[in-house]
Amino acid sequence: MIRTAFLAFCMSLSAGQVYGDVRIKDVVTFEGVRENQLVGYGLVVGLNGTGDNLKNSPMTRKSLEGMLGRLGVGNLTEESLKTNNTAAVMVTANLPPFARRGAPIDIVISSIGDAKSLRGGTLVISPLTGADGNIYAVGQGPISVGGYAVQGRAASVVEGVPTVARIENGAIVEKEIGFDLASLGSFRMALREPDATTASRIAAAVNSSGLGNARMLDPGTVEVKPSSKTSLVESMASIEQIGIEPDAVAKVVIDSKSGTIVIGSNVRIGEVAVSQGGLTVSVTEKPIVSQPEPITIGETVVVPATEIKVEKKNSGFALLEGPVSLKDLVDGLNAIGIGAQETISILQAIKAAGALHADLEII
Repeated sequence: MIRTAFLAFCMSLSAGQVYGDVRIKDVVTFEGVRENQLVGYGLVVGLNGTGDNLKNSPMTRKSLEGMLGRLGVGNLTEESLKTNNTAAVMVTANLPPFARRGAPIDIVISSIGDAKSLRGGTLVISPLTGADGNIYAVGQGPISVGGYAVQGRAASVVEGVPTVARIENGAIVEKEIGFDLASLGSFRMALREPDATTASRIAAAVNSSGLGNARMLDPGTVEVKPSSKTSLVESMASIEQIGIEPDAVAKVVIDSKSGTIVIGSNVRIGEVAVSQGGLTVSVTEKPIVSQPEPITIGETVVVPATEIKVEKKNSGFALLEGPVSLKDLVDGLNAIGIGAQETISILQAIKAAGALHADLEII
């Protein structure tokens, strides 16, 4: 436990030390350069008896009738449609920025009926629409399922989620999203983690590079007007490679389930004295077998016997003379020889005492 806590602290310390120059492209996104979500409805056919029950899934029946009707197969009755090799599915995809017509994209297929598995099926041509209702891609092809389901008369085994599948490059872009980036007079950069200090440093770095005139609009947005020497797209390519030093909020993140603790490099602790004591109670059951004497009347019985041991541990006080840095905090906690779970309790107590100058987030 002690070593686990120590390694967690060392990792957080190392992360803070190498937090030097970071490319602008790694901390911002460019306004307008984004993915668009697509959704569609379709049918998966060719399943080995693991599809929807048509009596319980009327949408599957209607879709199957409509598809066969368009292919010239008409006059279908309820008695003639008893297949369980078809499943109704929702098809989702992300349309990348600047995706051109004919480009392939990945799609995800999810069952919406009572199908047991989509393994071995084939997605029939399914249009994918955007939020505006227009069709931007069309998907079709054999699907790949990561999980499986095996069922017998008395037992069944399910591994993963066999009712969700994926098709790599399973859809083709049919319509492009109109966005002429080169015609813009300026572009905006949105910080992934809004911070006024980081935004100010980005604007200063761009201005000093001579690639454009940048100004901070708010803690999450920096606007750049490219210089007359380069085009807007060329300026974006050059600006995103500029290195800056992002500023981070002082934060302590604790995963109480695994005992993982991550402490940011900007965390500061006021002057506190820390003492951590523990009480260990050990309960051992040692049953004794009692047998009657030879040539006597009696029964063999088991007599319970319980042994209880109580161990007290007191590590004493460790004085942290504030304000202390991350390294001082790590050294102080390691000095009193505690584990990860005890460290979590100490950090919560320091926060309650008002000496932890950082956000404490427990996940």
